[in-house]
Amino acid sequence: MAELKTKKNDASVEKFLASVTDKQKREDSFIILEMLKKASKSEPKMWGPAIIGFKDRKLKYPSGRELDWFTIGFSPRKQNIALYLPGGHEGVADIIEKLGKYKTGKGCFYINKLSEVDTKVLQKAFTESVKSVKDNCGC
Repeated sequence: MAELKTKKNDASVEKFLASVTDKQKREDSFIILEMLKKASKSEPKMWGPAIIGFKDRKLKYPSGRELDWFTIGFSPRKQNIALYLPGGHEGVADIIEKLGKYKTGKGCFYINKLSEVDTKVLQKAFTESVKSVKDNCGC
């Protein structure tokens, strides 16, 4: 089985976010960083060169394969901000339907900027996502 390329590393989260060239995306990313710290009650770590993850956990697939991963995270991409929630966006579908402007992907959802979404709804989605992992694993 191929080894996972995206791994936790010791790169500076703050340096990475400071390097985001789009001013609005950089400012939004620092706000999202604080929102995720609050939801996860943990400090961020870089995963690969461009993902910020919070609260390490082991994923176990039905096949028995185990994987070190993060509980919740985000990545300020050139086109948008990718938000990674445990179980994807489906676990908080009832919450994010009130979010505002967003798009969904396979295991995440995307926003262009915070001004296009309700940040209270976003914070609730983050908090509920982290809580669902805790409730399901007993950790």
